[in-house]
Amino acid sequence: MAKLKIKYICQDCGYETPKWFGKCPSCEGWNTFVEEVTDRTTKVSNAIVDAKVEKVVDIKTNEEYRITTGLQELDRVLGGGLVKGSLTLVGGDPGIGKSTLLIQVANNISSQGLKVLYVSAEESAKQIKLRSDRLSVQAQELYLLSETNMDIVTSAIDNLSPDLLVIDSIQTVYSPSLESAPGSVSQVRETTSLLMRLAKTRDMATFIVGHVTKEGSIAGPRVLEHMVDAVLYFEGERHHTYRILRGVKNRFGSTNELGIFEMRDIGLVQVENPSEMLLAGRPLNTAGTIVVPSMEGTRPMLVEVQALVSHTAFGMPRRVATGIDYNRVVLMLAVLEKKAGLEMQSYDAYINIVGGIQIKEPAMDLGIVCALASSFKDVAIDSNTIAIGEVGLTGELRTVSFIEKRLKEASKMGFKTAVIPKSNLKGLDNIENINIIGVTNIIQALDIVLAR
Repeated sequence: MAKLKIKYICQDCGYETPKWFGKCPSCEGWNTFVEEVTDRTTKVSNAIVDAKVEKVVDIKTNEEYRITTGLQELDRVLGGGLVKGSLTLVGGDPGIGKSTLLIQVANNISSQGLKVLYVSAEESAKQIKLRSDRLSVQAQELYLLSETNMDIVTSAIDNLSPDLLVIDSIQTVYSPSLESAPGSVSQVRETTSLLMRLAKTRDMATFIVGHVTKEGSIAGPRVLEHMVDAVLYFEGERHHTYRILRGVKNRFGSTNELGIFEMRDIGLVQVENPSEMLLAGRPLNTAGTIVVPSMEGTRPMLVEVQALVSHTAFGMPRRVATGIDYNRVVLMLAVLEKKAGLEMQSYDAYINIVGGIQIKEPAMDLGIVCALASSFKDVAIDSNTIAIGEVGLTGELRTVSFIEKRLKEASKMGFKTAVIPKSNLKGLDNIENINIIGVTNIIQALDIVLAR
């Protein structure tokens, strides 16, 4: 019997050590080491393949073939469709709709005459069948396997040769060659490596589902995200109907795209006009609210910025930001105090981006400034006015990108006035049905939007 070897592996970064540490030397996480038992036998490959060295200029390439998923929102996030031979990781909170999304994708791709193998390691075949009936899944080339053993899954892949493979989820399947428990660092790394080899050698597109931790990151070692070709996060609140699909890594496309879905009893339905959805129920002629055109990848979206400024009952005022960078809000408050003369050091300030959208671009600055000033002075902003621009520390407005797309989206949604940086006025003669006003600093902008 081989002598057992004990090692400790960090669950966050995969760092290995022969003894336990309270703090990981690599990622500096506390209490992340887990004991794992392996044997001393090593695996030696019998096949040695000579590496082929080529000049970059001599390598012939063709544009990758993409499979449409039947969901335009998902195709947009993937960069135009699913690439054959790719490995895509889909993460999200429990119950957010990951399995529902992938069953719908599997049904759509199978309807194109392609073979799809859906491997469920968490639910039985009958449970998947009940969900499939609710989603009206009728494709003939969709196959289901309820199994956690990767050897059995590999055998099924050999027999079926599917064009698409779905693994739900990567933390519950295991390789019998390892003695560690499913979901451990070594198991996740080994099974993902095996799936990556199968996807590349068989030219088989693969989706794997990953659970997330309380902090919102993919559970398991960070190396998991480095191994796959694309990482998609499915976000949203379980008690709200809207879901957001965001790409944080994509070797075949942009990571700035965003897909929006609505969860209904028939499954996930695409939201083709997110601006209309995000502005639904917007209060009119109310202080502390303004609409800002934002860009998510190549798509313009109108989002509502709400601010609430109230006198604090404590010595230190509160600053709360939801959907926007907290430090950016604090910076805008400082600019308002210094350059606009608004004494807000004794007032609490709350900023919210309606709809659960996370906005990171600096073009939101002017909207934040206008909403804060409107709430502070208790003066309503015209509901047909939008504002956009990056605000500098001296109160000046800087140029923003994609201004034409933003204004066309605002005009389409019926807005009549747009306050933008003066440096963005060039080349906007073809924008119709909207009055464009260029300003150079926040004083001019506030005089316009807060005019009674």
